[in-house]
Amino acid sequence: MATKRKIGVIYGGKSSEHEVSIHTALSVINAVDKARYDVLPIYVDVTGGWIQGAWVEKEITHVNELRFSLDKQQAPDIFALKQTVDVIFPVIHGPNGEDGTLQGFLELIDIPYVGSGVLGSAVGMDKVMMKEVFGNAGLPQGRYKSYLRSELETRMAEICDAVEAELGLPCFVKPANMGSSVGISKAKDRTGLEEALRFAARFDRKVIVEEFISGRELEIGVLGNDEPDTSVAGEIVSSNEFYDYEAKYKSDGTRLDIPANVPASVVERMKELAVRAFRALDCSGLSRVDFFWDEKNDALYINEINTLPGFTPFSMYPMLWNEAGVAYAELIDRLIALGIERYEEKKANALVAEQFND
Repeated sequence: MATKRKIGVIYGGKSSEHEVSIHTALSVINAVDKARYDVLPIYVDVTGGWIQGAWVEKEITHVNELRFSLDKQQAPDIFALKQTVDVIFPVIHGPNGEDGTLQGFLELIDIPYVGSGVLGSAVGMDKVMMKEVFGNAGLPQGRYKSYLRSELETRMAEICDAVEAELGLPCFVKPANMGSSVGISKAKDRTGLEEALRFAARFDRKVIVEEFISGRELEIGVLGNDEPDTSVAGEIVSSNEFYDYEAKYKSDGTRLDIPANVPASVVERMKELAVRAFRALDCSGLSRVDFFWDEKNDALYINEINTLPGFTPFSMYPMLWNEAGVAYAELIDRLIALGIERYEEKKANALVAEQFND
């Protein structure tokens, strides 16, 4: 009988997406193939404390039961994880989880992990840097401007004037580094713009303002490393004016159409642009790429890439792949294999010391 791999699932974290991460962890832990893997849940609480737990039984379904089923007296030796598990499946959403910080730590302790590395994670999380890279790669996207919180505090009127003149109203205002649609507002007038800028600045020191693009919201999944595949396309039909946090997690009216009812030519363009975006950021493992499609003018714009998309069975990314014929448990299995593949590929790099020993 083949030896089972031990998978460490790191979840929770110090961000506003803490509860979202717990839901994701529960889904992954319950779905992973127990004949092939043993699972070690590793919880990061809202203060940054690490707690190691025993196996969580399949019948446990409530978020709090996953959190408190852990042995709170058992803090893991996080620097010895390489001796404890074979690969890490990180599912901490938002800052300090999908922004390259956790990935950098896992690189330092030399352990394979699922998903993009430090560069792809960091650039994918920072919407301003992401758009800079997209622009350099020639990907079609809307106009945008970015500002620091300190700038908003000293020259709000000047900034609002520039936004109105260059982007127009309405527009979208977002924290540069935040996920799950946290801190996003649609500004329709000058007062709303000022309020939106201040609101976004509560979540990050840098905010981004994007021009309003009237179009349908389409998404596609990417899976792989150097030669990635793409899923079917999906469409978000939001019950709210736009797909904000409320619509994403609390509204029953938001609809996910999978596959999206769009022409095949649009899907083919999405696939090509999604792979280009994935490669531009040097992503690996998984990503979800979001688009706006201006149906009237048949214009497709890339909105953003998410290097750690929602990952419950009812999240868009796994649902897109399920429609493409890759079931949830198989998707987890493939992601683990891709994480190990990328780790082994990095091992092919020559060590600096070897240059001086030859």
